[in-house]
Amino acid sequence: KLEEFLNFKQLKTSLKEAILLDYYTAGFCWAKEMNFSLVQLSGFMDLLNFLLENISDKHMTLGDNLKELGKAMAGIGGTDSERSGDLNFFSVEQAKAVIDYL
Repeated sequence: KLEEFLNFKQLKTSLKEAILLDYYTAGFCWAKEMNFSLVQLSGFMDLLNFLLENISDKHMTLGDNLKELGKAMAGIGGTDSERSGDLNFFSVEQAKAVIDYL
């Protein structure tokens, strides 16, 4: 299903497509094992895409990408909803698990 969703047409001959399918499939399976809700699962997949784009399009280093992840996750579990950003649907424990996974 992910192959169709990602619109991969050359999976059998494209190493890039095969790697990307593995990347997203592994992330999806992990998030499902974590029993994430649909919103959380969607947010996690968006994070996977965000971090990959930082590497492929912006050529960010691992350190810079980790800083971006930190910014995205900052404020989760806090009382100030403005600081929690778009990922406030994760609990603190879930956010730690996401960081550990990534």
